[in-house]
Amino acid sequence: MKTLVIPFLPNVGYRSDEKSVMDALAPLTAVTLEEAPWPQYPDKPVVHMKAGHTGDSLVLQFSVEEKYIKAEYRNTNDPVHRDSCVECFIAFDNRHYYNLEFNCIGTAFAGYGSADKSTRRTLPKSTVERIRTYAVINPDKEKHQPVSWRLLLNIPLTVFEASGIRSLSEISCTGNFYKCGDGLPEPHFLAWSPIAYPEPNFHRPESFGKLFFL
Repeated sequence: MKTLVIPFLPNVGYRSDEKSVMDALAPLTAVTLEEAPWPQYPDKPVVHMKAGHTGDSLVLQFSVEEKYIKAEYRNTNDPVHRDSCVECFIAFDNRHYYNLEFNCIGTAFAGYGSADKSTRRTLPKSTVERIRTYAVINPDKEKHQPVSWRLLLNIPLTVFEASGIRSLSEISCTGNFYKCGDGLPEPHFLAWSPIAYPEPNFHRPESFGKLFFL
């Protein structure tokens, strides 16, 4: 099982501005989302991620280079997995997990429940919109060159309301991080922790890695 140690960022929090959070993340080593579990989808964008936590939030930064970029969905809880999308799945009780999904302009979808689809629910719009998103897209200046984009997420702990999380310090849990683009000309599906399943499906908590918050 893969393990990711997520450090505490003492000088920033949910209310901090974008630059302060970026500066706090700058010294951290990025992990690469390089698992491509399904060979029928060979396209493999370059995806790096940094993760930290504050006294009141989870902070994630995704940096992406990909052939195509799509940002069709603009409303909270739209199906953003069909756009150029990054995702964080996290489980605090080894059974129920949150799926937080974001397209390249920061439109978000969030759900919660077990792997049994009948138990899953979409989080309220008012809860999802607490997530602070900062997107930067660098245009394709030369034809046929990859497009690069970055998404910074500052996720307040109140988003994890079903779990009663007050602090992430010293919590050990499970999760996975993904990059997808179901609606792109060449769909792709990448993960941080490998997935053993015959077809694309990120809702596989048995494939989650271990997350430990310092």
